[in-house]
Amino acid sequence: MSFAPFDTDQVVLALDFGGTKTALTVADARSGTRIRDLTVDTDPDLKRAVGAARTLLAGREPLAVGVSTIGIPGPDGVALADNIPGWDRLPLARELGEEFPESAIRVANDVKAAAAHEYASGALAGCDPGLYVNLGTGLAVALVVQGTVLTGRHGASGEIGYNLRDLADVGRTDRAPLEDAVSGRALQQGLVTDEFTRELAFHLVNLTIAVDPERIAVGGGMVRSWKALHDPLRAALDAAVPRPPQLVPAAHPYDAPLLGALALAVEAARPDTSAP
Repeated sequence: MSFAPFDTDQVVLALDFGGTKTALTVADARSGTRIRDLTVDTDPDLKRAVGAARTLLAGREPLAVGVSTIGIPGPDGVALADNIPGWDRLPLARELGEEFPESAIRVANDVKAAAAHEYASGALAGCDPGLYVNLGTGLAVALVVQGTVLTGRHGASGEIGYNLRDLADVGRTDRAPLEDAVSGRALQQGLVTDEFTRELAFHLVNLTIAVDPERIAVGGGMVRSWKALHDPLRAALDAAVPRPPQLVPAAHPYDAPLLGALALAVEAARPDTSAP
């Protein structure tokens, strides 16, 4: 694959690792303007993603690499990333640092990166609190409070895909988590059913009552079925929540995690203005 040449060496690289696909972009380091994009299948050992990145970079070294990923990235592996075999043992930041030794590396959870971007320049701008709901291959949410995305003690805040589904699930270790029933992966032929929206609404209403957000923004591949999702969710929120919030699609429903990763890279590439 070949691309037209670009005339700047001041570039950053962003990658968004999903359960099945990895999206990449190279952008101008100063403005964040995207120059080239590419999508490849996600591979457990990073070889495909790094190869695609090298193709996009065309011999240039990025000032910074921003990464968003499913799961919870840590120094020795990516937790809760069961869709990608072996990622629980993959030190993602360290591996990318070895591939791009001259670059600053920044890594974040994909849904949290998406929420940060939607707050900075999207559907959650100015909202406090704001709730970002990701309906893609998996299911998760992120809460933005006073401009900060809540991470939790172990970085696992918002992983509602692990929610209990029934009273009988209490205390069980062999239960089926919510994500098995409410996610893009759970739907057959991608059709949104009444049962699907009812169970999603049940959990979203309870979460909304607990958090009292100003606005809920929904992103992920399932936003393509927004009409089928919006009406039953809107009705459920209005019926049960004391002060129902706004419910909107994300401003960037399909690539907010990649844009969040890009924002991390651009920030990391900025000169340290505090230095003399």
